[in-house]
Amino acid sequence: MTVLHLADEGEAADLAAFLSRLLHYDRGAAVRLQAAGTALAVFGRPPSFEVLAIRAARLAKPYENGLDVTLDVTVSAGELLESVDESAATAVVPGAVTGPPWAGVLPPRGGWRAVPGLPAPDALRAMVGAGVAEFRSRTQELAAEQRTRAELDRVGREIWSRTVGDTQLPVRAVHAAQSLGFLRATRELALLSSGAWLRLRTPYGSIAVRRAGLGTLDVSVR
Repeated sequence: MTVLHLADEGEAADLAAFLSRLLHYDRGAAVRLQAAGTALAVFGRPPSFEVLAIRAARLAKPYENGLDVTLDVTVSAGELLESVDESAATAVVPGAVTGPPWAGVLPPRGGWRAVPGLPAPDALRAMVGAGVAEFRSRTQELAAEQRTRAELDRVGREIWSRTVGDTQLPVRAVHAAQSLGFLRATRELALLSSGAWLRLRTPYGSIAVRRAGLGTLDVSVR
């Protein structure tokens, strides 16, 4: 049994909250765990947003499990959540599962550079609110026979595929960040790029997305 010793109760609570939010969108969600030294990265993909969500956590001591000094495994998000003990600041790594396709393709580890043009956090939150209101208004105006899943998806795709300001970041990435609790009261936001990837970084987690038109260039398969 592999036990992760998180830095404190707060790290354990934040990890549990992140897993709970992922499971809200996909009850069968899987997450990929990578740990090295005192850093743990948890990758998930909420299907509603078509983005990769990344939650980092601090470990109380450098990771080791016998001779293994790194961890890289895809597991059930639900089983991992059930194992989190917030008072003890621990989590038990469940058995590995067959990972979904996204779990084999992660953003690069390095080469990130700042991208200008990201609006202020308040403006980003307002943008998400406006998108939600527009979606609600447009779908409510549809006649009953037109309110099909395909039409709702089309309207949603049109709204959330718009880009943020002068950047190439789709609004759905900001929507995902807010829905997963990454856009809490903070002004420490950054937009970064590396190869085909864009990453919205906050103190609570990151949202990564591949830029349109760049295909699968510069992805890390590992």
